[in-house]
Amino acid sequence: MEQKIIYYKDELNDEFSGAEIKPREIDENYKYIHKNPLWIILAFLFNCLMFPIKIIYPKVKFRIRYIGKEKLKKYQKAGYFVYVNHTQPFCDTFIPSNPIFPKRNYIIVNPENVSMPVFGNSIQMLGAIPIPDNKKAMKNFLNKIETVIRKKYAITIYPEAHIWPYYTKIRPFKAVSFKYPVDLDVPTFCMTNTYQRRGKTNKINIVTYIDGPFFPNKSLGKQEQKQDLRNQVYEQMIERSKNCNIEHIKYVKVLEDAKNINDC
Repeated sequence: MEQKIIYYKDELNDEFSGAEIKPREIDENYKYIHKNPLWIILAFLFNCLMFPIKIIYPKVKFRIRYIGKEKLKKYQKAGYFVYVNHTQPFCDTFIPSNPIFPKRNYIIVNPENVSMPVFGNSIQMLGAIPIPDNKKAMKNFLNKIETVIRKKYAITIYPEAHIWPYYTKIRPFKAVSFKYPVDLDVPTFCMTNTYQRRGKTNKINIVTYIDGPFFPNKSLGKQEQKQDLRNQVYEQMIERSKNCNIEHIKYVKVLEDAKNINDC
């Protein structure tokens, strides 16, 4: 089978998930924290229903294996953040949650993830925290993050922001999302999903490496702490990504003119 090739221009902004969803506005009216008993019950039941899928799907499709789970066990009684490379449109919802269990895991997502008809609320029930669209909503967003951490849960962040299916390297990402562990003074972990050949076949296994904890350097200013923490995570993820040994999709960086010529 001929290898699929994806051409890209911008590592920070190009998106290849294939989904076309019009995002809803996440404004000050968006309810980040639900106190309605019915919502709480439905969310609990839905998470119970999805639990077998979370476990079985990655295991069956990718024979997923985690290396370093013991690093998380030491922090069962602490809230923390987890940074993960974003390479699966469906499975990325489950991959970080499984080794974190029984601690609950929330995921910071783009508004598109909670904008799907019918399924939008379900995604939120699973722990999605959408990024706000304005300053008024930002207060509620930050309150939600602090509440989750103070309850000693985990929050997963995909710092690359956009999905590149089966990408085997780590795309550059900004330090902005590292303000949360710096401001809340909590541990940071990273998970690096690597694609590895299944025996001598062209089938793919995922091996996820868990590293950390990383902590803010208190001898630095706040901005420098964010950048330093970002660098620690980024460098560790790059090192782990070197364990990829199969390239299911080839990504090629080109200029716009070159891409147009190739598409003709």
